[in-house]
Amino acid sequence: MSDNGVPPPGPSAIPPSGGGPPTPGDGTPAGPGDGGAAAPSGGSPGTDGEALDPCERSALISWLAFAATFATVRGVTYGIRAGRGPFRNLSLGGEHLHHYLWGIGLLAGVGAIAVRGDESLRQHPVVAVSYGTGLALIVDEFALLLDLRDVYWARQGRISVDLGIGGVAVAGSYFASLPVLRSLRSRRRSHPLG
Repeated sequence: MSDNGVPPPGPSAIPPSGGGPPTPGDGTPAGPGDGGAAAPSGGSPGTDGEALDPCERSALISWLAFAATFATVRGVTYGIRAGRGPFRNLSLGGEHLHHYLWGIGLLAGVGAIAVRGDESLRQHPVVAVSYGTGLALIVDEFALLLDLRDVYWARQGRISVDLGIGGVAVAGSYFASLPVLRSLRSRRRSHPLG
């Protein structure tokens, strides 16, 4: 007790820096007027809260880029085949340039960043978008790569569509189930067996 009858501050009231107001992010909730936001009530990202951790966020962005690119490329190629719209096939020296080439280029760039880039660069949203986009461009022409023949519009080309739609469905199911998985994990921690 101090001289005026008020108990001294306990360990939780002393800022970790040893003095001064608490700083947001140091484990002490920011109060009104501290210039920061209070810690989210749902827990820290990637644990019990609803926020995604950086790896999950990158995966989600990649999945969204994959789905959007796959749908767009299918639409553009249908338009080219029907002779509608502003797009035309790209050729160089009389050879048609398939869009899997651009996908390989994007994945090569992402691979270079994965090998040489620092953590913040690897988790940058542009890298995630490039990965999802590149993968979609390759998967869209997977049947062509598998048969080494231009089967894009043939019956064998259906494997590319099945792979693309299957990939979108599986990844989408994973992201849709994340809140349920987190809830189950949280319950298991709060009510351990035995």
